[in-house]
Amino acid sequence: MADVLNHPLLAQRYFFPSGQLPKNRVDVEVDGATLACAAHPTEGERTVVFFHGNGETTGNWQGTLDEIFNRLGWGLFLAEYRGYGGSTGEPHLGRMLDDVGAIIDAAGPPENLVVMGRSVGSIFALEAVQRFPNIAGLIIESGIADPLERILLRVSPQEIDATDADFEQAEQRLNHEGKMSGYIGPSLVLHTRHDGLVDHSHAERLHAWAGGQSRLRTFEHGNHNSILFENAPDYLQEIADFLHAL
Repeated sequence: MADVLNHPLLAQRYFFPSGQLPKNRVDVEVDGATLACAAHPTEGERTVVFFHGNGETTGNWQGTLDEIFNRLGWGLFLAEYRGYGGSTGEPHLGRMLDDVGAIIDAAGPPENLVVMGRSVGSIFALEAVQRFPNIAGLIIESGIADPLERILLRVSPQEIDATDADFEQAEQRLNHEGKMSGYIGPSLVLHTRHDGLVDHSHAERLHAWAGGQSRLRTFEHGNHNSILFENAPDYLQEIADFLHAL
């Protein structure tokens, strides 16, 4: 299982790291790498942990998300991945999943945290609520219901010498239905109907699988990469209402 998810060809074809360095940097030490995360705290203890999308870095969201969440009275902890931004290491999925524990430990007590995953970041946000079921809330934006389905669009089992048993084990580790249904805290699922990269059906599945109270908000404008900016008032109101209810 670990060998399949950590195969270099999978990393090469599925992840697209860029190199923008963050401000307010917080280094998180993990096995074999240093993650260049960033923190924008407030006076309170409550914090949103944000796992960004593919081809993005923590620095891309500074000056935007930090101002949004700080105005709402929440701190923001921007999680970074191996090989992205100022982090060392290579973006090997199995190891990136294992890094989630150290990221949450660095961000604060789980009961004071809301985790938010955008696109590929939904993989790590769902890993977080599986590992820390007392996390206060979960927000998924443009999220992925079946990561292995997406991976198999980029790499075949034969290319990485994987057996059926290897992929069965990988599927268990990337089981988003199990992770969603196992989390009984509140969740908010945000998606645009016209997402051309991750179909809206992913949002419908994630919402249907939720083990706790869940809200699905579908936006009629924007696409995968413009969902926030083309729906800003409604998007931000959904997040504000969700956080205020906790």
